[in-house]
Amino acid sequence: MKWLLIFWAAPVTLLTGWYGLSYYDMSFGVFMLTRQAHDLVFAIYGHVLGIPPETIPPLVARAMVVDSAIVFALVGLRKRRQFQSSMPTTRIVASQ
Repeated sequence: MKWLLIFWAAPVTLLTGWYGLSYYDMSFGVFMLTRQAHDLVFAIYGHVLGIPPETIPPLVARAMVVDSAIVFALVGLRKRRQFQSSMPTTRIVASQ
């Protein structure tokens, strides 16, 4: 389970880090972090997919949300017994 979370979190972190830095043109001297590279990457993806480049970031964000929901659902499913045992049990007593 630990490796599933690592293999999920690493690409998500790298992609969002790259997107944020390149979108705001914080390049630190690295071409791949420039706004020019950002626009070039999305222009290439847009050309390959046959869609306008400005529609790609929302699609990627939506895919990341769905993937994250699936990963967290798997983690919750695997750890549900731990979650249930940590929750206090309450009894509802019917009043007469």
